[in-house]
Amino acid sequence: MTAVGLARSWLYVPGHRADLVRKALDGPADAVVVDLEDAVPPTHKEQARDTAVTTCASRRNRVWVRINGAGTAWADADAAALVGRDAAGLRVPKAEDPAAVAALAERTGLPLHLLVESARGLRRVFELAECHPLVVGVSPGETDLAADLRIRDRRELAWARARIVTANRAAELPSPVASVWTDLSDTSGLTEDSTALRDAGFFGRSVIHPAQIAPVHRAFTPDRDEVERARALLDALDVAGDAAAWVDDRGRFVDPAVVAGARWVTDLADALADSPNDNDEPAPTRPGRSTP
Repeated sequence: MTAVGLARSWLYVPGHRADLVRKALDGPADAVVVDLEDAVPPTHKEQARDTAVTTCASRRNRVWVRINGAGTAWADADAAALVGRDAAGLRVPKAEDPAAVAALAERTGLPLHLLVESARGLRRVFELAECHPLVVGVSPGETDLAADLRIRDRRELAWARARIVTANRAAELPSPVASVWTDLSDTSGLTEDSTALRDAGFFGRSVIHPAQIAPVHRAFTPDRDEVERARALLDALDVAGDAAAWVDDRGRFVDPAVVAGARWVTDLADALADSPNDNDEPAPTRPGRSTP
């Protein structure tokens, strides 16, 4: 389960550490991102690129690759090496120029997940989200974005996050993936922050250590009560008939927007229950549905 909009955890792994890449692919992360950028020293860039190419060949559609940003000494070689590879897609850091993103999409033919990490990228995020059909999502890279905006308190990024959420949905893309939680020792903070971001319109989160996967999965998996309420509401559609809006037997006002939300919850629960790569307790499915 590596698609934007379904993957809850996106585990970054340094591309020059082939041993860690193999371990990550055997683990519970929904998506594995082989990193060619920040986690790789300049002297190991070619080694990381070779690992990404080899991994894509052996793990079809299981691997995302974060390439180096446009304008760096390695960007062109990264793109050239990944043309035609069986990667799930590319993560594109420091996305700012819609024309450059469209050119990269045409060159590689791969889905692109863009990272907005600058004021310039944030200004053009709506254009970035719509610049090419192969753009499958736009997410914040909050450490770089906060630094560029000279924001000291990450809570003050709320307005930027909302802009990115809106840009994705206006382009009919899935909800954006949340940025990394950098304090590896603060699991409770990770859980609280992930839940808040989920409620603010994000789905899934980038992680930098396997210990962060389980809390992130719990935060972005609909709980049993939520799924059961959504299923009950959808079952009541037959009773409502052709009514555009109604009050259900629990006293809840229901209109098409409420129905759409319930359908999203149940579709997500079913997709997660069908995932072969989930070690957490699955969300409840409809009676009679088999659960791996």
